[in-house]
This record gives sequence, structure tokens and C-alpha cells, in this order.
Amino acid sequence: MSFSWFISVDDHLIEPARLWQERLPQRWRDTGPRIVREGKSEFWVYEDRQIVTTGLNAVAGKSREEFSPEPITYEDMRPGCYEPADRVADMNQGHVLSSMLFPSFPRYCGQVFHEAKDKELGLLCVQAWNDFILEEFAQAYPGRFIPMMIIPLWDPKAAAAEVERTAALGGKSIAFSENPTKLGLPSIHNGHWDPLFQACNDTGYVVSMHVGSSSNLIRTSEDMPTLAFMAYSAAANQAGTLLDWLFSGNFVKFPDLKIALSEGSIGWIPYFLERAEQVVDKQRFWASRFDIDMNASHERGEQKGSASFDLDTDIRRLFKDHVFGTFIEDQAGIRLLDIIGEDNVMLECDYPHSDSTWPDTIQLATKWLDHLPADVQHKIAVGNASRVYNFTPADASTITA
Repeated sequence: MSFSWFISVDDHLIEPARLWQERLPQRWRDTGPRIVREGKSEFWVYEDRQIVTTGLNAVAGKSREEFSPEPITYEDMRPGCYEPADRVADMNQGHVLSSMLFPSFPRYCGQVFHEAKDKELGLLCVQAWNDFILEEFAQAYPGRFIPMMIIPLWDPKAAAAEVERTAALGGKSIAFSENPTKLGLPSIHNGHWDPLFQACNDTGYVVSMHVGSSSNLIRTSEDMPTLAFMAYSAAANQAGTLLDWLFSGNFVKFPDLKIALSEGSIGWIPYFLERAEQVVDKQRFWASRFDIDMNASHERGEQKGSASFDLDTDIRRLFKDHVFGTFIEDQAGIRLLDIIGEDNVMLECDYPHSDSTWPDTIQLATKWLDHLPADVQHKIAVGNASRVYNFTPADASTITA
């Protein structure tokens, strides 16, 4: 094996109880997010909501037999879940050179603040989360954290301003929704998000879309068994996101824009790229003139709309230049690496969630990657993340594992 450290482009922060109580202006602290304790129970209170931390979000250090979705308290968690210094110690133990953190209480792209009634307070909460990441993680531990920001989803211009503000402070990415329409927001197809995408294009920010960031993981039915749902939903959601973006025209409009499909795995990508090419080849002429409802009943009088589609769209080139997949464990994807592209995949360990490979990621990665050339192993473990996020990781030789 030619690497002993790796960059994890998808980890998670359980926000410490102090975050908004320390960082919101004093007059907002009684109404901002705060932890309340009732007996043995502990939960966040924000506006009229009470939000618990599920046990599956903080299993680091526990055996699989101990995993549970039941609500937990900070006393039940490993301190690395929420405290910066303890997180760095756990990263050292797991040979995580650098980490990118998605939020927990606000959900994967800050949906809780979008859903809030008071948008003035919501914006302050977004900025407080971002400043916490920038100051207490990225700046306090140089090279150990790729600063990913959340945005005010309800206002693309304010979101663009937050991108510009945080980029000046060292930010590298935003958390965005894999499908904003499921959050009651406009799609990526109608220009609504152009101010935000332009800001990301201009600053080099990567649009990172975590599976589940639409608050709507796909199910075949309401009673789909939990394990079947968990095996199905990640790839199903992210496949839709990939195709949505490839056919959106946004990569032509914003030529430097990059997106990451966070915790979506990669083994499914070759099929959907091939399928996209097939439909372009066979269906492009009529599809360049009409948008139709493929679930329609074909009854007489049904309306047809108009569509605009570039007949020369190069699916593979768009993917290569703009899209990056991430994986925790995906041996099928590694076997298909020649189709996906060695420059378009990145490793993650998902600390402290129940899918995580921490602290054994390096040992497991040996089994998956050891047959690859040394330079390809380095790309997947460190190089691609450094390049895609324009980030300089810490010097591993200065870290004691």
C-alpha cells in the first residue's frame, strides 16, 4: 500500500451545546438553538421545535451491537463527535489527514434554518455555524479541516453573499440540496440559483450534496423494510442528482463549477453515464423540442411543452470536468474505476455515523486499493480531494497517530 493517511471528504459534526449560545448576539440566545435537559432526555429547542440527536449519528467507539436509532445525550457520545480537539485526536487515531464536516442539528444542508419562521435569526444561525467551523476547526488546526459552509437556502443572493464572505476567510465548499424541490424550493433548471452558482463558480467553491439533503430519501413503498431502504436510497437519490445536473445546462453557464456527490458511492455511476449517452443518441431530436410527462396516460388533448437541449452534449466530458463521487466502501466502484475516472473519486470515512469505517479505514482500504498503481492510490486517498477543494492538507510527518 502506498499511502498511510487519507482525506475524508464526508464526516459529520454533532454541534456542541455551546455553539449558538456563544456565537449568537446576546438578544437572540433565548430564542436561538439551545439544549434542554428533561430528566434523562436531552434535545435541541429552536422556535417551536424539539429536535433530538439520533444514536446512529454518533456511534464512534461503539460496537455494532450497540448501534441504536434511539435519542442520545452528549454523555452517551465520544467527545470527538462534538469537540474540536477531541475530533483531531480521533482523526489521528484513524489516520485521517484532513476532514470535511457536514452539520447534524441543522441537517445536511441547513434545512432546519430554511424551515424556521424567523429568517433574520436563521441567517445569524447559519453564519454562527460557519464561523465556528472556520475559527475553531480550520483556523485552529491548519490543514486538518476542509471548511464546508452552510447557506441561507431561502435567499440565493444572501447565499451568494455568504459564499463570498466565507471564501475570504478560507472556506472551500457549500452544502447544497441534492434536490431542492423536495424542500419546497425551485429546481436547479430555471435560473433561480444563478447568483449562488455564479459565486461558487467565481470563488472555486465546490457544491457538496450529501445524500439525504433533500429530506426525502427514495422508497419503493411506505413499508419498504429498513435495511432494503438503506441499501437502495443512497444510489437512487444521487443518480437522480447526477442526471439532473448533467442535463441542466449549468456546467455550460458556469464553466468552472464543480459538484460533489457526498456519501453517494460510485459503483452505480458507469451505468447511468452509459444510459445518459444512450438517451442522448436515440431520443435527442424530439427531446430537443419537447418536454413531456413520461408517466402520462396518453389521453387526447394532453399538453406538450417546449425544451431546449444541446444536441452535441458530451456527457463524459461534463462528468469528467465537473462531477466528483465519494465513497466509504465500494469495491464494485473500484473495479469500474477505468470507466468512472481515477481523477473523479474521493475517499471518506463518515465519522461518527453508523456506516463509518473509522478507525479502520486505512486497513480496509488496503484490500480495495492495493492492486492499483501508487499514484492512483494517492489520488483517491489525498490528491483528488486536495485538488478539487483547492486545499493544502497538513504534513502527515508532523502528526503523531
